[in-house]
Amino acid sequence: MPDMQLCLEALSALSGCKVEQTSAGSQLTPQDIVNIVALRQFYKQEGFQELEYPSLGTLSLRETDDDVDLYSSPLALTEGPPAAGPEQSDRTTVRINPQDFFDPRYDYDFTHIKDGDTKFTRGNEQYVRPCGWNRIALRVLNKYDGGDGWLGTGSGAWPVSYHGHNMDGSVILTHKEDSADEPGFLDAAAASITTSETRGRGVYSTADVKIAEKFCKTFKSRVDGKTYKVVLQNRINPEKRKECQREDYWLVYVPEGSNDVQTRTIVQDSLRPYGLLLKQV
Repeated sequence: MPDMQLCLEALSALSGCKVEQTSAGSQLTPQDIVNIVALRQFYKQEGFQELEYPSLGTLSLRETDDDVDLYSSPLALTEGPPAAGPEQSDRTTVRINPQDFFDPRYDYDFTHIKDGDTKFTRGNEQYVRPCGWNRIALRVLNKYDGGDGWLGTGSGAWPVSYHGHNMDGSVILTHKEDSADEPGFLDAAAASITTSETRGRGVYSTADVKIAEKFCKTFKSRVDGKTYKVVLQNRINPEKRKECQREDYWLVYVPEGSNDVQTRTIVQDSLRPYGLLLKQV
């Protein structure tokens, strides 16, 4: 398992909170993390600036500069404590106990693995393994009603999906696949796609980790000074997802008029996390 502080920094980058270690009970579960990440993007897409979340209160939806984040940037070599800017002071502090949050038994380092033409399946659908990434397993066994079949490999398992930090309706584009590799294409596309006809109302994920990587969060670690990418590896409920205009993306639809409780319930009934993926840039 990677350095624990590095894992906490990755959770901080994903959630927008300042995640710290505690020996007491965790304030959040792995399910809460995927809820927060998904809901942050959904409510930002809807034009909101804040998210209300149980036990945490009000979370700011403002983006911050990774290079000055309190949780990720190296400490300044100056006398006295660093002054907290507005981005730092807005962060909600969350404490988790690694023993009830992570499950090292199922860690798997895909960093140097190449699958080539080998095919894998989960829930009778292709599973694109996260080659090139290091997976830190989350403690999710025996946490859900109905058993752990959703996390298996057979026909009753849920398919694998990946969630990048900035995935929202702007990624539902009708363009040639090679266009996504052009410099600046994604930024320009995201800025131009604003109408309801080109995006669905809900939470997006993808079966391809390479696509999630294009929208993932990066952070500079104060552990080793290196920069990392972070992505969530989930299972998606096949009965809750919808295919988008581009088959590479899945949508968990949130009906118009859903209140905060209903929206959160839709997310947690549809996406279940089981891996935190890290990749050095």
